[in-house]
Amino acid sequence: MTRLGMVIDLSKCNGCGACAFACKAENNTRDRADGQSFNWADFLMKTEGTFPNTRHSVIPVLCNHCSDAPCIKVCPGNPKKAGPGKPYKALYKTPEGITLHNPELCVGCGDCQRKCPYSHDRLDDSSLEGASYSVISLNPMDEDAQPRWSDKSAAIPGCTASGAEVAALAGATPPMLNKWQGGELQPVRSDDVIEKCTFCYHRVLNGLQPACVDACPARARIFGDQDDPNSQISQLLKQEKSFRLQEEKGTKPNVHYIGKYSPRG
Repeated sequence: MTRLGMVIDLSKCNGCGACAFACKAENNTRDRADGQSFNWADFLMKTEGTFPNTRHSVIPVLCNHCSDAPCIKVCPGNPKKAGPGKPYKALYKTPEGITLHNPELCVGCGDCQRKCPYSHDRLDDSSLEGASYSVISLNPMDEDAQPRWSDKSAAIPGCTASGAEVAALAGATPPMLNKWQGGELQPVRSDDVIEKCTFCYHRVLNGLQPACVDACPARARIFGDQDDPNSQISQLLKQEKSFRLQEEKGTKPNVHYIGKYSPRG
């Protein structure tokens, strides 16, 4: 058996945001709107004290791919569309323990968002300062899933191109489309479905690391099989004291943290 997971070493992380940029570029995620962040890789940030006696902390966050995932339990799926005797839940587990989403079976109800301890159905302004986040985002029904690239208004009329013009010239939406293939996984999501981190399953199946792991300049992210005693992640979890977010909720997250964040790290 394989149980994929990630360790984030906070003593190496300097909060640069390369992981988040890499994730957005890899997975073509859209801009924040309507209380949804669409950030599959995000950050919890906190500043305490008064200058010069201040303390700042950053914790990179993403879907925890919980072993006991409440999003899967609550997902109503689409039994009628799936067909008799077929798996019908839109959220499900792969043999490697990754929580994935099949948009074809999603009914856009948002129950997974409300049940997930790491998500909110709508984010408020506190998320702009890193005080809150949501690992699941919902594309509203009957709304453009990539509105920036259908917008026909120019920032400077007669001088700059509109988003729609750029997309048309590029022949892709979004124009910087990363058109990978991943079975049920879609490089661009449609309206009326949720979306979330997939641990870059389309890359993992081809022997690659998730994009956030590859992009981290500090090598603060370690990804691999937690059940392989010889893997780097397994060795780290044996050697280091680790913690997981909201462990008391009993979801058994597969994203672990070691070390302590330092802005001078």
